[in-house]
Amino acid sequence: MPRKPFVPGAALVVAAALTAGLAACTGGSGSDGDEGDAKSGGTSTSSQAAEPGRYQTLPEACGLPGRATVRGMLPGDGQHLSDTEAKKIYGGQPDLTYDTDRRVGCHWTRESTAGTRHLSLDIQRVVSYDAAVSDDDKAQGIYDRKEQAAEIPPGGGSSSPATPSPSSTTGTGKGAETGGAGKGTGTTTNSSTEEKGATGEKGAQGKAPSGSPSASSDPSADVSAEPSADISDSTAPRVLDDLGDAAFLNDKLVTADSGVHRDVTVVFRTSNVIVTLTYDQWSTDKTMLPDSQELQDKARSMAGELSERLSE
Repeated sequence: MPRKPFVPGAALVVAAALTAGLAACTGGSGSDGDEGDAKSGGTSTSSQAAEPGRYQTLPEACGLPGRATVRGMLPGDGQHLSDTEAKKIYGGQPDLTYDTDRRVGCHWTRESTAGTRHLSLDIQRVVSYDAAVSDDDKAQGIYDRKEQAAEIPPGGGSSSPATPSPSSTTGTGKGAETGGAGKGTGTTTNSSTEEKGATGEKGAQGKAPSGSPSASSDPSADVSAEPSADISDSTAPRVLDDLGDAAFLNDKLVTADSGVHRDVTVVFRTSNVIVTLTYDQWSTDKTMLPDSQELQDKARSMAGELSERLSE
């Protein structure tokens, strides 16, 4: 449940009242000549401050997504969980923040025989201190920089856009900067060049699966022997048209000596709030690549749920 209800932009009401009062005073004291000057944009016309954003507070991040949604994104091996274990896994761990009205976050982790899955959520409320720039415009600028850093192909987005074949580079693959992506030296596969970080502002929180050795460089590794990691047209990194005011999805496969992981990141803006959802799966078995379609479907479903919850 939300930590506390959202507060709409109260400043709009105050600004409207002040503007109405000023207009009344001007109309009552001016001559016919003064009235004509006012209508034509004379000195009596005052500039208004940019509108504040819709959100004045933020919800509690760990309680924002539904428990059933989180459970579906963190599948196990069919083993029964005690109430204490279920609460620990599905309840999430809140991120440490110093102003919960400006930024909140939460992360979840679950290990299974198929690999370890990490899920993280970062919610940022943007406030513009420039009277000429609205909170929404300030948030859009931050969102645009995230999209550019992720090197998302330009153009209109859709649920199934046509995208050129992905390119593969061998080097150090970085995980998404907010949430469960770890790091490894190996082969990075993406539809664009190596991602520079889709989320930009927070450090990595995720780890490789427990028990897996750290990655090391091995020039003799036979990349061609690995399964095909091609991303289909419907799962390539892209702009999303049906989520919030602006949104994009990034998908990156990293093959390291210790295993393989796929990182899916969804970033969307709604008014002056920017939400970053990162979802990844790690596996020590390089012959079993994490499925892009499954991870993306679940990430997009949760992002849609979060957008609806924020709009309530």
